[in-house]
Amino acid sequence: MQKIEYIPCCTLDTTEEEQVKLVAMFKALGNPTRFEIMKFLLTNPYCITGDIVEYLPLAQSTVSQHLKVLRDTGWISGIVEGPATSYCLNDGNITWFRNKVGQIF
Repeated sequence: MQKIEYIPCCTLDTTEEEQVKLVAMFKALGNPTRFEIMKFLLTNPYCITGDIVEYLPLAQSTVSQHLKVLRDTGWISGIVEGPATSYCLNDGNITWFRNKVGQIF
């Protein structure tokens, strides 16, 4: 049997922690609803949950669950303003993600 030589497919150099973060970010965007929320936040920064609920045909509790996943994986940030939270894209994490993905392809 001939031995196959391993040839790296990319220049991605990550720590285990970075890899976990990268995979979680990919998984979060793999959901169509979360992808729609990201698109909405791109053109409607600093909106509140109610704004997103009006945009999507989903219950407030469902939207809140999706926002939590996006926040936990670093895609978005939330700023508490009184009883509401304003959401926006997390530019720092998005830049990090782009840089890592750019090393793959």
